[in-house]
Amino acid sequence: MDRDQLTHHIQDAMTAKGLTYARVAEAAGLSPVVTTAALLGQMALPADAADRVADLLDLPEAAAGLACIPSRGSLGMAVPTDPLMYRFYEIVQVYGTTLKALIEEEFGDGIMSAIDFDMAISRQPDPKGDRVKVEMTGKFLPYKKS
Repeated sequence: MDRDQLTHHIQDAMTAKGLTYARVAEAAGLSPVVTTAALLGQMALPADAADRVADLLDLPEAAAGLACIPSRGSLGMAVPTDPLMYRFYEIVQVYGTTLKALIEEEFGDGIMSAIDFDMAISRQPDPKGDRVKVEMTGKFLPYKKS
């Protein structure tokens, strides 16, 4: 079974069992961000976590696939067309140069790691309508000068 097929089987099993990403993450013993990325084919789970998730989903064949190193960033499109995903793309389009300038001003010439990286998503109540709070931290990696 290829990774796209596995993702569809996982989604079907979650729907049939009424499971949320948060509940699957709890069973995996990992963060909701890492677990969800793995369920969607963008991260690998440690073997023991993959086994726990496969057990929860009643998909024994999922364990090996969830533990395999994926081809990350394989969304199959240059610019996302899903409105929510497009908004993140739009944020980078509008604020990317600002983020780059401010990070370089604070840290110097380098990048923020997407490998040594943490992210959390939460709801922030607001009287005008709840807000989505996305927090990201990544290790700063300076460019070598030698």
